[in-house]
Amino acid sequence: MVADRAEALERQVVRVRDSGVLGRSRGLSRLFDYLADPARGRRTLSEADVAADVFGRDLGLSGDASVRVYVHRLRKKLDAFYAGPGADEPQRLVIPVGEYRLDVVEAAQEPAPTAKPRPRWLWPALAAASLLVVANTAGWWLVARETAPSHDLARTAASPMWAGIGRDRPVIVVVGDYYIFGDTERGDGPKRMIRAFEINSAADLDAWLMDNPQLQGRYVDLDTYYTPVGATLALREVIPLVRQAAGDMERVRVTTSSRVTPDMLKSSDVVYVGYLSALRLLQEPVFERSRYSIGDTYDELIEKKTGHAYVSGAGPAAGDTPNRDYGYLAAFKGPSGNRFVIIAGNRDIGVMQTAEIATDRKALAAVHPQPDQPLEALYEVDGVGRTNLGAKRVAATR
Repeated sequence: MVADRAEALERQVVRVRDSGVLGRSRGLSRLFDYLADPARGRRTLSEADVAADVFGRDLGLSGDASVRVYVHRLRKKLDAFYAGPGADEPQRLVIPVGEYRLDVVEAAQEPAPTAKPRPRWLWPALAAASLLVVANTAGWWLVARETAPSHDLARTAASPMWAGIGRDRPVIVVVGDYYIFGDTERGDGPKRMIRAFEINSAADLDAWLMDNPQLQGRYVDLDTYYTPVGATLALREVIPLVRQAAGDMERVRVTTSSRVTPDMLKSSDVVYVGYLSALRLLQEPVFERSRYSIGDTYDELIEKKTGHAYVSGAGPAAGDTPNRDYGYLAAFKGPSGNRFVIIAGNRDIGVMQTAEIATDRKALAAVHPQPDQPLEALYEVDGVGRTNLGAKRVAATR
């Protein structure tokens, strides 16, 4: 019986692997092969085991959610296989909830609950001290801190990347933000704040709770969004330059990515400042023409042609811990002729360093010398804690 089960599991592993359903994601393939190794089926694996063995990460230092993100994606790939090319298979592979292993069940058997997974919590309330929590309004305290334009600011605003911003259209400055909700822990009110990958609005939270009725009453909408500290500090660098380029602050509107609509992306020049994972509606127009794609965890950029992955190791910025991140700078025209400038990073030091580059006339001259030409540049950023120390350009296309 044990031999039959092992043979059935191996048959399904081969079926899934040969189907191509895992796609080109190296991380997903590595995880699948790791969980499929029968030698590991004889011991209980932890999230830390998978993080170290598959992704080379120490959860004690990075605190990231890579393993849970990949396991969630692998479950969805398995569901897609058995809903499509594997629909006639007599058995199917499953990943039991809360475990890091592959199991095989009869196709007619209801698998261990794999429906809507528990959200992957990223930042509990105690981390909120390191975040700027904001009401989702257009009023920003940092705008009042702008200084009078200097001659250097005017020269930078005249550089090819910035020269056309606000010339023919109003400008919308978009700062990447995230939705957070409350955990009451079954008490009278919220005890902590939660950020989850799958839940990006009150509507998402409602839908998730409908699929998980046992949690109704525990998790509640707080009507609250936050922007990471790095994004808001980067915005302070960028706003004076946008104002100078547009010629009048009345032509500049500041909003958050959660409030952006498709019409805004068509009628205005757009300047985005924030994490790559918070692009939301901007993700498609940015990466449809890019040489890169965003990786499964949003902590990596993958070069489409070569498959090379640029993986951020920044993690939560703290103390004097050395960090390495990636910054992303792009400028291009949209379908309606409006202009886009993208100032982004995986984490704080990436976006802050990219903001410094985007507001430095000499740094821009090195990568974007021609007006009306698209730009895409990737930078390797080193830092300590939340302090960015410098950057090395990895690649630039124009």
